[in-house]
Amino acid sequence: MNDTIKKFGYPATLVRDYDHWVVLLRPAQVTLGSLIVAAKSDAQDFGDLSPAHFTELKTVTADVAGVLTNLVSHQKLNWLMLMMVDPHVHFHLIPRYEGEREWMGQSFEDTSWPGPPALGDATKLSDDQISGMAAWLKSGFAD
Repeated sequence: MNDTIKKFGYPATLVRDYDHWVVLLRPAQVTLGSLIVAAKSDAQDFGDLSPAHFTELKTVTADVAGVLTNLVSHQKLNWLMLMMVDPHVHFHLIPRYEGEREWMGQSFEDTSWPGPPALGDATKLSDDQISGMAAWLKSGFAD
């Protein structure tokens, strides 16, 4: 796994593993269910990924959208490809919704709905919360 994947807490944050991509829980939750979708590659430019990465990305996006629809009931998904600090190809996937969602007694509000996501308002999860939320998200995927 590349350094960007490791920086986002792999393997503790792993939600789903694909041949060319990983889906990770984002340790700082902008909204409930915020994820990192990262390429298993050393590529630092989206266009440098292999054709197999792009083919599989269609499956990954459909799978993740379905899981988040069922678990979070989002209204929109924001796929942000920033790669300014963490150079390897990855997306910050932010479920967007009006109001709040609750998980394990904790409220997660989309503080900037309907505008751009407020990345700075993210809720940093504890190790126990990371473990629990990753397991909850994994449960949404069909095996």
